[in-house]
Amino acid sequence: MTTLKRLLSFCALAGAATLAAAQAYPSKPIRLIVGYPPGGGIDFAARTIQQPLQDALKQQIVIEYKPGASGMIAATELTRAAPDGYTLLLANTGPFAIAPWLQSKPPYDPVRQFTYIGQISQGSYIAVTRPDHPAKDLREFVTWARSNTGKVNFASGGNGTSTHLNGELMNQATGLDMVHVPYKGSAPAVQDLMGGQTQLLVDAGTVLLPHVKGGKLKALAVTGPKRDPQLPDVPTVRELGIAGMETVGFQGLVGPAGMPREVVDRLAAALSGVLAQPEVRAKFASSGAEVHSQGPNEFAAFVKADNEKWSRLIRERKLQLD
Repeated sequence: MTTLKRLLSFCALAGAATLAAAQAYPSKPIRLIVGYPPGGGIDFAARTIQQPLQDALKQQIVIEYKPGASGMIAATELTRAAPDGYTLLLANTGPFAIAPWLQSKPPYDPVRQFTYIGQISQGSYIAVTRPDHPAKDLREFVTWARSNTGKVNFASGGNGTSTHLNGELMNQATGLDMVHVPYKGSAPAVQDLMGGQTQLLVDAGTVLLPHVKGGKLKALAVTGPKRDPQLPDVPTVRELGIAGMETVGFQGLVGPAGMPREVVDRLAAALSGVLAQPEVRAKFASSGAEVHSQGPNEFAAFVKADNEKWSRLIRERKLQLD
């Protein structure tokens, strides 16, 4: 047998082995990493898809928490995992479009160092304040803030989180200079806002909707392109003339770079089927998020565009955490 024939035979055997492995996938439990503590919006999304995805794949999915550094600890760990489809991560805006670019030396490249499997949801953020604040909406809040220069601050769930950058985006869009007050998570940020230590928080519906509906916080605006069905009387930032603040957060399923296409397609198809289930869609809607199912290519393109948007804001605002 000639060298060329041996090479072709080897490639054919290797290809067959890869295909067989992909067809057998998954043959053991899958680890799903969550880069935040239990109880938050990302944990909610992970637990919402966990059981139906297990049913679709006929394999156990084990959620593993790796909180810290605005989700970057978990994302960094994923870059070191074998690209075999048995280690996945529930991705979101912070560590996959914002936090790395706040470092002088980003720990990873969100666009190039991951395999994008499928987008799960998109959701508007909600700008909230205390119920006794004089502003009825975000435009009135901006007017109030301009008359209280140097006395206005905004809370966030931590440096480098989407809540941090939402406040900076509002500063840029309105010309305000609100002071950033970071907390170790959204829960303490909400508590101090209720206590009057801060004046504003722009966070996800999964965090804020229960407090708004319970009368403990007042919604001033939503940042998405349309009103939130859970808050039909709350205007969008575009309706209020603050279009430069329009944005949405995303959640999705990702793996390490270099995953076999057959495995990616298997996971993407299973996830798409899960997200088509009415009960799954209803759970996300109840939390203020909208199921937004996108395949691997569309999801990767969306994340790339989001990285360009947030990294540009970070450069323009001269934001850096180290």
